[in-house]
Amino acid sequence: MPRDTSGIPQRLQGGLIASCQPVRGGPLDHPHLVAALAQATEAGGAVALRIESLADLEATRAVTRLPIIGLVKKEVPSSPVYITPDLADVEALARRGAEIIAFDATQRPRPVAVAELIEAIHAQSCLAMADVSTLEEGLEAHRLGADFVGSTLSGYTDYSPRLPGPDLELVRQLAARGVRTIAEGRIATPQEARAALEAGAFAVAVGTALTRIELLTKAFVDALAEGKVAG
Repeated sequence: MPRDTSGIPQRLQGGLIASCQPVRGGPLDHPHLVAALAQATEAGGAVALRIESLADLEATRAVTRLPIIGLVKKEVPSSPVYITPDLADVEALARRGAEIIAFDATQRPRPVAVAELIEAIHAQSCLAMADVSTLEEGLEAHRLGADFVGSTLSGYTDYSPRLPGPDLELVRQLAARGVRTIAEGRIATPQEARAALEAGAFAVAVGTALTRIELLTKAFVDALAEGKVAG
């Protein structure tokens, strides 16, 4: 039966999307713990979740009614594209309850064309989120019918700017052209999240600063170590 996703954009607009993706191989890398992290962010006011892997998605779907952006990460031969690279991934994510499916929409060599992935996502009655690294990629994904465009991959391709914080200029330029833009990537503080909204973001996705406890702890430890050296 086709699912009704018509109200999802309104639910996301102006809100926080919690990306609950644990450090793989770390102590929180278990589906039931990812689901618990998702519930904790929901209790804090998150309006949607971004979940990677079929097992984590299935566990999270069982404990929340928030919209879920689902994706898989896997290496494929002869391509640097690793976020939901194949058509089979789309069907698997939809079957496990993702309402939105995120995928790499960069212009790098890829196993499946962006247009084909968007068509496959819509065929599953899901919304498509195109993760991009540049303005040109975002505009092309929007032209091809992506429902959301994420700044997720800015700084993670050879040809995009490597910034210490979020690429607010990319968000600003996409939003100015009428693209429903989800700011994502290196958003470390509430102030940066607010700045993304002020730059025109439709919604803001935050991951590491919410759920990757090992990395957060290390940042504090490193800062203390620097203080000892300075002293």
